[in-house]
Amino acid sequence: MENISFEKRDNVAVLKISRPKFLNALNSNTLLELGSVIEDVKKDRDIYVLVITGEGNKAFVAGADIKEMSNMSVFEAREFSILGNKVFRKIEELEIPTIAAVNGYALGGGCELSLCCDIRIASENAKFGQPEVTLGITPGFGGTQRLSRIIGTSKAKELIFTGRMIDAKEAEKIGLVNKVVPQDVLMDEVMDLANSISRNAPLAVRMCKVSINRGIDVDIETGIQFEAEVFSHCFSTEDQKDAMTAFLDKRKIDKFKNR
Repeated sequence: MENISFEKRDNVAVLKISRPKFLNALNSNTLLELGSVIEDVKKDRDIYVLVITGEGNKAFVAGADIKEMSNMSVFEAREFSILGNKVFRKIEELEIPTIAAVNGYALGGGCELSLCCDIRIASENAKFGQPEVTLGITPGFGGTQRLSRIIGTSKAKELIFTGRMIDAKEAEKIGLVNKVVPQDVLMDEVMDLANSISRNAPLAVRMCKVSINRGIDVDIETGIQFEAEVFSHCFSTEDQKDAMTAFLDKRKIDKFKNR
């Protein structure tokens, strides 16, 4: 692909936005490629965790491609927003855990891409923001919806209304990122986390993600009922039987079968 690189490291996949000359800005072609790769990830049962990052040290994704957007009609802008939201929703709805390794600027569409991921680990030089109002537009790839769900409505409104850019330290303080690490160890930290997750029962991890995502938008009683369903479903898997037998035998399970 022209703008995306992809590799598998055992059961962890690394997807990299690769437009370094443009600070990895998202144009329509990049979004289409990203959506295609996500479809492949969705079908690959040997991928337990997906890591998303950007090429180079300057930017995760600096935003949507302003050059492409500058002359859009109302219809074209709507289609661009629909495309971005469709692709980002695919990422959000992946059953496997996703980790954003934020290496530099994560602005506009870049911040929104990170918001689609389950976990965000940032380098010390990372910068976050939704600066769309400074360009006369609103966030268009889900920023008005996801940011408030993650950091709270009031803080999200402040950042979106002002278009202010924040550093990694502040992003961690307000709960936008899980952890901040030095740039030179970012991918090592992220891969350690991804591998730690991938060593657990894959089906159970997926069910945990589905349960959390579904439960967050419903009342507690409905959420608890759904949790009981996924909990009981685990008892139909070989991984549950193998793991509990190993525990009772006081030994460690070598590797989960993902079935």
